[in-house]
Amino acid sequence: MTGYGWGERAEDGFKVTVELSSVNRKQSEISVILPRELEVLEAQIRDEVNRRIARGRLTARVSLHMTEGKDAARAHLNRELAHAYARELTRLAKELNLAGAVSLDVLMRAPGVVQNNEELTDAEDFWPGVEKALRQALEMMVKMRVREGEHLQKDLCNRIGIMRKSVTRVQKQAPAVQKRYREQLIERIKNAGLDENAIDEERLLKEVVYFADRSDISEELTRMQSHFQQFDDCLKSKEPVGRMLDFLAQEMNREINTIGSKANDSLISREVVTLKAELEKFREQAQNVE
Repeated sequence: MTGYGWGERAEDGFKVTVELSSVNRKQSEISVILPRELEVLEAQIRDEVNRRIARGRLTARVSLHMTEGKDAARAHLNRELAHAYARELTRLAKELNLAGAVSLDVLMRAPGVVQNNEELTDAEDFWPGVEKALRQALEMMVKMRVREGEHLQKDLCNRIGIMRKSVTRVQKQAPAVQKRYREQLIERIKNAGLDENAIDEERLLKEVVYFADRSDISEELTRMQSHFQQFDDCLKSKEPVGRMLDFLAQEMNREINTIGSKANDSLISREVVTLKAELEKFREQAQNVE
């Protein structure tokens, strides 16, 4: 499901901003983009997201800024590291027979010599602020996804409603198929020039019974009604049902294909086409459901 969420938290001299965006995806996929200072918090952020989001491709972007005031970011010099750089660079210059002393500019640009508050603070110290901003963003995203879910629910209910009516028409037509087959069989015998009185009623009955057994779709129709009921149960559930809807679509497709292959009737064949068309739309929408 698609959605967007944004959260911000300022405390203890720093400000954290969390931005979430999600797009439709059959499975759950989370991408977390963090500043270097907060990379160790990725697992905690993923756990928090997974508690609220079960499906979709989600991107979380976290930014960190030091705020103005007594705890504002300021430079700190790592003197021990600077001395170590100076010693090693001087030694290297002698080994390479290079002239000139190690300058302050070179030392200031060496990694780790100049540090700010963000680099000196333990990443875990930022977690309370990150967590609050993340939950705020998740709350906004969930509300947006709920609104989308309400529209998806209406569409899915409409698809199931059309399939229910189609299955009802198939159930009404099914008993007439065997009777029509018997009449067509007798008609073909007559057209073949055989005497109507010479028709072996027992042989005819066996043929009709064999056809009835081969074309019986009562079990498939019963299972379709069961799947419709399971869909109704999903509507009442407070848990994510997207994968359940995928499963129902798969099972309904199996039953519809069997009905199409068994039922030797033009009206039922037309209903099978309707069922397949609506099921395909249902399946596409179900993949967007949380």
